[in-house]
Amino acid sequence: MNNPLRALVVHESMFGNTAQVAAAVARGLELEDVETTLVEVWAAPVHLPPDLDLLVVGGPTHAFSLSRASTRADAVRQGSKAEHTDVGVREWLDFVTIDADHAPVVATFDTRVAKVRWLPKAAGPTAAHLARRRGLSSIGKPVGFLVEDIRGPLVDGETQRAVEWGRRLGTELVDRAAARIATRGGG
Repeated sequence: MNNPLRALVVHESMFGNTAQVAAAVARGLELEDVETTLVEVWAAPVHLPPDLDLLVVGGPTHAFSLSRASTRADAVRQGSKAEHTDVGVREWLDFVTIDADHAPVVATFDTRVAKVRWLPKAAGPTAAHLARRRGLSSIGKPVGFLVEDIRGPLVDGETQRAVEWGRRLGTELVDRAAARIATRGGG
């Protein structure tokens, strides 16, 4: 392929666990030769670049969903950094602008406490729903990564599982790009 595939991994992290997962996902994408930018949600671009192929969005599960200002304030009371309260994934997905002519596909993930690993609702599915409302197509189902407790740490093996998921996303992205080229007669 002439143009490299590009991914943006946007994450929200209160205690650093979701940030570790996001970094591992980015590593997996890079292992599949996908140019990847990793950014915290408060520093994420307000307009997605038109050459973006994949948007990966992740956040911690708060009250069975993405965080809200009130749940982020609760996290600060439990020891998270105060600068994490301004913008969360929910708000960012509400105001980010997307080039309608070239919208990336989206993949979502969340972190959740291991003792409630089977949640009926969680941050990843909520992020996927909000992204679909913005016109983005999902690439696979949302994935949940486990932490031992609210403050962490990640359960053993979750970082490697995140790298592997990133690699699967990268492979899927490469396969989709190859199929587009073949369909256009360029392969």
